[in-house]
Amino acid sequence: MEIIGNGFIAHHTRQHFGDRYPDVTLIAAGVSTVLVDDVSAFQRESTLVYDVIDRCRATGRTVIFLSTASTGMYGADQSVGSEGGAVFPLTPYGRHKLCLEHVCALSGARWLVLRLSHIVGPGQAPHQLLPSLTRQVLSGSVTLHSGVSRDLLDVGDMMRMIDSLLGQGIRDEVVNVASGRSEAIEDIVDGLEERLGTRAERTLVEMPAKRGDVRIDKLRSLVTGYDDFGIGPGYLKLLLDRNIDELAASARRHLAATAAVSA
Repeated sequence: MEIIGNGFIAHHTRQHFGDRYPDVTLIAAGVSTVLVDDVSAFQRESTLVYDVIDRCRATGRTVIFLSTASTGMYGADQSVGSEGGAVFPLTPYGRHKLCLEHVCALSGARWLVLRLSHIVGPGQAPHQLLPSLTRQVLSGSVTLHSGVSRDLLDVGDMMRMIDSLLGQGIRDEVVNVASGRSEAIEDIVDGLEERLGTRAERTLVEMPAKRGDVRIDKLRSLVTGYDDFGIGPGYLKLLLDRNIDELAASARRHLAATAAVSA
C-alpha cells in the first residue's frame, strides 16, 4: 500500500499493511482536526487530493480518502448519522471533507471514503481528545463541555476493519468507521481517573447539546468477524485499558517539558 502522510494514522497504516494491497493509495495527510477553519489549509489538502486522484485514475489505482464522522459532519438535527442519509455539516471542516468525498466519487478513479470517528492509539497528537484529557487529569484540573459525547475507536480495530474492507474488494463506497457508541465525556474522564489513580477538579462549561450518533449498520454488514472485535457495552473500558499506559507516559512527558520551559 502506498501511504501519503507521516502522522498518527499514516504510521499505524504502514505498520499494519506493509507491502500488501500494492494497488491502493491511502491519503493520510491534510487537515486532521475539527478545529481548523483556515482556508489555506483546506486548499492545500484539496490540491493534494486532486493530484493523487489524477494519478490513481491514470494508473488504475484505488484511492482511500479519510473523511470524518464527527459532529462536524453528523451533528445537525436533520442528520441520521448514516452514509446513505442526507448530511448537513455544521463546521467548515465538515463541509470541506464532504466536498472532497464528492470529488473522489466523481473522479473516475476507484475510491473508498472512510468517515472516521475519534481514533485512539499510540502516537496521537497532543491536541486530540484522550491525550488532552489525560494531561488535564494528571495536572489536577479538567475542563469539560457538559452534554458532550464522543464515538471512540481503537486504532488497531480501525486497521482490522480497513483490512477486511480491502480484502473483500470493497470499493466505490462511503463507510463509517466507528464504534457506533456515543460515550459521555464525563464517563471518559471517570475511566481515565480510575486508571490513573487520581481525581481532578472539574469545571463544567455549558454547551448546547449536539447530536452526533454514528450509525455502523453498513460497517457491520461489510466487515468480516465484526462481532469478535469486542465493540459493545464494555468497549470504553477495553479501549482505555489498551491505551492507558501510553496515554499516561505521553502526558507526563508533555507536562514535564512544559514545566521545564516555564521554570
